[in-house]
Amino acid sequence: MPERAVSEFPDWLSADRLPFPLDPALYDWLYVDKGSLTRRLTDLANGAFSVTPLHEAWQPLRADECAVLNLPAGSEGWVREVYLCGHDQPWVFARSVAARAQLEESGLDLQRLGNRSLGELLFSDPAFTRGTLEACRYPAAWLPTECRAEGLWARRSCFRQNRLGVLVSEVFLSALWQAADIAP
Repeated sequence: MPERAVSEFPDWLSADRLPFPLDPALYDWLYVDKGSLTRRLTDLANGAFSVTPLHEAWQPLRADECAVLNLPAGSEGWVREVYLCGHDQPWVFARSVAARAQLEESGLDLQRLGNRSLGELLFSDPAFTRGTLEACRYPAAWLPTECRAEGLWARRSCFRQNRLGVLVSEVFLSALWQAADIAP
């Protein structure tokens, strides 16, 4: 994916910086529910939840990711992209990143997650603390081709354990809103 100029990055906003009110149901999914999205999706799917890995590799992180993780631009990190699925249908595109040096130092092995949920791992480890939830309309160019659409809502937060930061971004696909009976 080509690197974009910083001015083209989305404006990730915490709830207190929203310029306009959101529908309460959408607001709840983006900001209020601070628990595990995996658990919420599992409940919505009546247990028919799965993770479909798309891409996992060491690669340069995007400039916005480096900024959140307090890294120099172009730093290398572990990138994991997956679909979180309900009834075998992609509901959420998730992208998680962590800086290489801090990840290796921490001993956390993200390379072996496979089709397990990263969220469950992070929420089950009390050493991780979750930062502020931020939301934006996610750039379509950053999405996999098969789910590329303009104006999809996304949220992100950074989970920290000592020096390690794991930035988790979750893009809510149209199929999720249909399943939850919400008009975004």
